[in-house]
Amino acid sequence: MKIIARTQTGVRLETHLLKVLKALATELDLSLGDLLEGIVLHAFEGKAPFSALTLKKIRALRAVYGLELSAKDSHHMREAGKDGG
Repeated sequence: MKIIARTQTGVRLETHLLKVLKALATELDLSLGDLLEGIVLHAFEGKAPFSALTLKKIRALRAVYGLELSAKDSHHMREAGKDGG
């Protein structure tokens, strides 16, 4: 086990995305922070963070929570009521 330090952060996320992430963390018996750390560490190494079974769970959770965003949307979003500037 590696000994690490963690910092509390106030990250803002799209509402449906956050709901799916929280539900997935619960399904995997992880904290939201542990799930996010795992996703990011895999991404930094160009590795897929999820198995086929987990991706199936994610598809189901996306449908339940109405998450319609995709990777293509990642740099083309702005908050409602904000001018983007």
